[in-house]
Amino acid sequence: MKLLGIGSRIQHPAYGKGVVTNVSSKDYWVTFIDNGLETIPLNDTFEVIEAAENEVDTISFYDVERSLTNILKRWSDVTEVVPIADKWKGGKMIMEPGQHGVQGKEVPIDTFFNKIIMVRDRLRVMEQKVNASNLGDNEKVELQQYITRIYGSLTTFNVLFKSQTDYFVGEKSK
Repeated sequence: MKLLGIGSRIQHPAYGKGVVTNVSSKDYWVTFIDNGLETIPLNDTFEVIEAAENEVDTISFYDVERSLTNILKRWSDVTEVVPIADKWKGGKMIMEPGQHGVQGKEVPIDTFFNKIIMVRDRLRVMEQKVNASNLGDNEKVELQQYITRIYGSLTTFNVLFKSQTDYFVGEKSK
């Protein structure tokens, strides 16, 4: 069975004349002159008045997945997988207090690194929410400047990232 493309004209026994306006994996979406928009199965019985071929709007699963991933990253608390630099894998961070008699603490660097990534991701969500908010332009700019300074404060931790594309970036020198 050959699919009709968007723009094909058909004559349906129950709905009359119509134009294919969308194609899904199971149905044609057809706007009929007398009956408005209807979905009909791809294998339904109808007469093809004029076929528009190669006009089916297809998109790969990869494109859908990439778009969805970008949306989730931008608008949710979903944490992106960011690799730690190889030299730090399995390492530990040792915090020694300046006071004698007070116990220090060891933290796996991977655990610390994941917390840093969560902070970064939440800053990105905050940034998006500020941009989408009803705040005035001056207020948005002021909040963006605070967020940029926070990123700048976190540049110390860039040494932990495997890729420079994941680095924190604060205000650039002028």
